[in-house]
Amino acid sequence: MALSLENVEALAPDQSSLDAARKLLKPASWPALASNEAGLIWGECQGSGSTPYRVVVSEIDAGYKCTCPSRKFPCKHSLALMWLRADGKLHFNAAPVPAWVSDWLSRRRSPATATPSEGGSKASIVAVGSDEAEEKADPKAEARAAAARERNRLEREASILSGLDDLDLWITDQLDRGLAGFAAQSAQACRVIAQRLVDAKASGLASRLEGLPARLFGLPDAVRPAAAIQELGQIHLISAAYRSQSAGQDTLPSSLKADVRQAIGWSISRDALLADSDALRVQAKWRVVAALSEVQADRLRRLETWLWRETQQETPRFAVLIDFVPVGTGAASSGYSIGDRVEAELVFYPSAVPMRAQIAQSLSGAVASGDDLALPHRSLRDAYHGYEMAMLQQPWLDVWPIYTSGARLRRSGAQLFLCDNDEKASPLALALKPAQATLAAPLLNVTKLDAIGLWDGYYLNLCWAQTELGRWVSA
Repeated sequence: MALSLENVEALAPDQSSLDAARKLLKPASWPALASNEAGLIWGECQGSGSTPYRVVVSEIDAGYKCTCPSRKFPCKHSLALMWLRADGKLHFNAAPVPAWVSDWLSRRRSPATATPSEGGSKASIVAVGSDEAEEKADPKAEARAAAARERNRLEREASILSGLDDLDLWITDQLDRGLAGFAAQSAQACRVIAQRLVDAKASGLASRLEGLPARLFGLPDAVRPAAAIQELGQIHLISAAYRSQSAGQDTLPSSLKADVRQAIGWSISRDALLADSDALRVQAKWRVVAALSEVQADRLRRLETWLWRETQQETPRFAVLIDFVPVGTGAASSGYSIGDRVEAELVFYPSAVPMRAQIAQSLSGAVASGDDLALPHRSLRDAYHGYEMAMLQQPWLDVWPIYTSGARLRRSGAQLFLCDNDEKASPLALALKPAQATLAAPLLNVTKLDAIGLWDGYYLNLCWAQTELGRWVSA
């Protein structure tokens, strides 16, 4: 296959590896780049040592090998070599296959196939990925690597706890100043503490604080002080829960412990998630009900694909696939369209309220569909009660998917509200995002609609509405 930027992003073990690879995309890092007609590319990447790392990649199956000691597969050097090839800005000289590349090929090929010659004849490559698994394990090397990983983990734990000490002082300072005017000076204040948390390797909390000013300024002036109290309270709660875990004093369920660690910034790789025998797995038919794209402060585009479970409708009914891609790649969507039907097995990240998932096995490709969703009868009040119960289980929940049937859209001034259509029901109205006022205005003429939206505690992002006149979806 021809290497593409999408391939490189899909192969990257995590976002940090992709960011590290981007820094190597310059001619000075590659004193040698070569290729042959058999689909092999190789090169030497100058690292911090005197000897360059040797990197080889097969374009046929994206197999790779690098002489660096990284425990990530593929490493940043392999990703950078693929990226350079996909980008096409640097020239790869046609050259005979060197001995070290031939040695790698011989270990990847079946015993019945002859070793390739120095002349670079075409090779039949039958393995995918790194050949690290094929090499005999060295117990001493594995022990050293395990010790290094544990040492790095302990160092990061200590760094995070130190950062949380600074966070506590910062929150105390904000309370001493008073939160009535916090929103006005939150941009600078949050930027400083967020950078401190980045240095402390608590990237999750850092991102939450970086996004706090935007969330506050998206609200009416009158509710900003109360919202600031709630937001800072949630951040303090995450910090306190993490401290309890580190001290071995907490009694939280394991699923909520996972939420705490992820909120701090500890990530779970896709491979680790798929290998987790305790992870929740659901095989079903799913419908894409929302596809969101947002550029973050770190210049990564966050792509969310929200899925509704059409079959075996038990908990969870919803799932969200989240991808992060560099803004520079130009990718603005996940490849799914609203309404697509997908049959797949999803594996969910550990959480007190499982929502984020990865596709463990795709049983069919995405198929466009104009069919209505079979939404069960549910009042808006019952839907909101589901949100309240989720908040009890995970108090710093960002957004929660809500579905309701037989609702009505109403206007109050310039604001639109989703309400129960039953006049006998207790009044409850969820405000739509102000940006949707024009787009959703035609729904004011509909007497009854079934809806799906994402509620963030302040506004509802209406994503899907079914009416007698047809389907409405958010642009």
